[in-house]
Amino acid sequence: MPGPTLEMEPVEPQSLKKLSFKSLKRGLDLFSPAHGRVAPQDPQSKKIRISHKISVEYGGAKSTSGQPNRRDGRPQPTVPSNVLALPGPEGSSDLQNGGAQNSLVVGPSAPRAPNDVGVSGRSTDIISATGLPERNYSTSALMERIPSKWPRPEWHAPWKNYRVISGHLGWVRSVAFDPSNTWFCTGSADRTIKMWEVASGKLKLTLTGHIEQIRGLAVSSRHTYMFSAGDDKQVKCWDLEQNKVIRSYHGHLSGVYCLALHPTLDILLTGGRDSVCRVWDIRSKSQIHALSGHDNTVCSVFTRPTDPQVVTGSHDSTIKFWDLRSGKTMTTLTHHKKSVRAMALHPKENCFASASADNIKKFQLPKGEFLHNMLSQQKTIINAMAINDDGVMTTGGDNGSLWFWDWKSGHNFQQAQTIVQPGSLDSEAGIYALSFDLTGTRLVTCEADKTIKMWKEDETATPETHPVNFKPPRDLRRF
Repeated sequence: MPGPTLEMEPVEPQSLKKLSFKSLKRGLDLFSPAHGRVAPQDPQSKKIRISHKISVEYGGAKSTSGQPNRRDGRPQPTVPSNVLALPGPEGSSDLQNGGAQNSLVVGPSAPRAPNDVGVSGRSTDIISATGLPERNYSTSALMERIPSKWPRPEWHAPWKNYRVISGHLGWVRSVAFDPSNTWFCTGSADRTIKMWEVASGKLKLTLTGHIEQIRGLAVSSRHTYMFSAGDDKQVKCWDLEQNKVIRSYHGHLSGVYCLALHPTLDILLTGGRDSVCRVWDIRSKSQIHALSGHDNTVCSVFTRPTDPQVVTGSHDSTIKFWDLRSGKTMTTLTHHKKSVRAMALHPKENCFASASADNIKKFQLPKGEFLHNMLSQQKTIINAMAINDDGVMTTGGDNGSLWFWDWKSGHNFQQAQTIVQPGSLDSEAGIYALSFDLTGTRLVTCEADKTIKMWKEDETATPETHPVNFKPPRDLRRF
C-alpha cells in the first residue's frame, strides 16, 4: 500500500544577477574575518628567497676571479674582466659554490687554455638552457657573436650648389664634357646645343640643327667630333673645328634617347623608342649592328673596351649585355622591376650601377653578378646617375632630389633638393641629366626649370661637423 505523497514547496525563480550577489555575500562572510590578521613574514625566509633569485638571475655575471677549485677538482670557469659584477645581498655567496649559470655574458673572449671551447678574437654569448646548478653546465650553449661584415663608408664632404646658369628656353635634357675639361655642352628641348665654359659658366657657342628636343650628347676623345641625338630620329656628328654637321646617321624609326661612344673603336651606339640599340661606323655612316631584343624603349647605354662591350638598359626593366662581334645577347639581367633609365660605369672598378624607380643596384662585371642594393631608396623616378674617381655616386630624380652615395658601402650620406628658379612651377624641379667633370670635383645638373646648376664639395666641412651616421643593414638577405 503506497505511502502518503509529500507536496514539494514551490521554488521561487531568481535572476542570475541576484544569485551572483548571494554568492559574493557568502564569500565575504566566510573570508572577511581572516583579513588583517595575517602572520608577519619571516625575514630569514625572505632573505633566503631573494638570495636564491639573485643567484639564479645574476650568478654568471659575478666576477669569479681568484676562486678556489670546485668540488670535482676542475677549476672554476673565468668570467671576462670587463663584465661588471652585480652585487647581491648576504647569502648570495653560494654562487661560487655551484650557483646556476642561467645568464648572458657579453664581452671579448678572455685568454683560454688550449682545450677551452671558443673562437679567439670574437666575443661570445654563454647562454644556459636551464637553471641547473653550475656542475651541470653541459647543457649550456656557446654562441658566437659575429661582427657585421658590411664595409664601413668612407667620409665624403657634402656637396653644395655654387652656380646657376640660365640661357636655354626649354627643359635641359643632356650634358657632356669636353676631354680637355675646359667646356661642356648641353642639349635642350628648345632644339639647341649650347657650349659653356667650365671655369666661368659663360656661354661660348650655340648650335642649331635639330628640329626636336635633344636627349643625348657625347664628345669624342679621339676626334674633334661631337655627337647628338634627339626626338627627331636624327643622330648628328658635329665637327667642332667648323661648328657644323658633317654626318647624319639614318635608321632609327622613332626618337633617339641615349648614345655612347666606344672608348677604343670608332663606333657609336644609339638607343631609342624603337627598342633597338644601333651600332654605327663613325666614318662611313653605315649601320654595323641592330641590337634587337628589348621589348620597350632603350633609354640607357654604356660601352667598355672589353666584353661585354655594350650594356643597355630599357623600359622593359631588363639590362642586356651584348657581344659586339656577333650582335647577339650575352646575358639578360632581370633584377629590376621598373624601367632602367640610368646606368653608370665605375671609372676604376670593374662594376657598374643601374637606377630604377624601385631601387639602385650594383653589379659585377663581366658576368653581371648582383652585388647589393643601395641602403636607402630615393622613391622617385631616377633619370640620371654618375660616379667619380673618389667613390661618390650621385643620382637625380624627377622630383628634384639629388642624392649622394658612398660607392663602397652604398650609404646615402647626403640628400639635396634643387630649388626651382623664379618664374618656374614647383613641378619643374626634375633633374634630367648630370655629369661629373674629368677631375670629379665639379658636378653639372640639367633641370626642368631650364637651368644648369653646378655643384662642388664644401671645403669647410669636416668629419666632426658632418659625421657619418651609418648603420649596417640587419637582414642581409634582402641585399
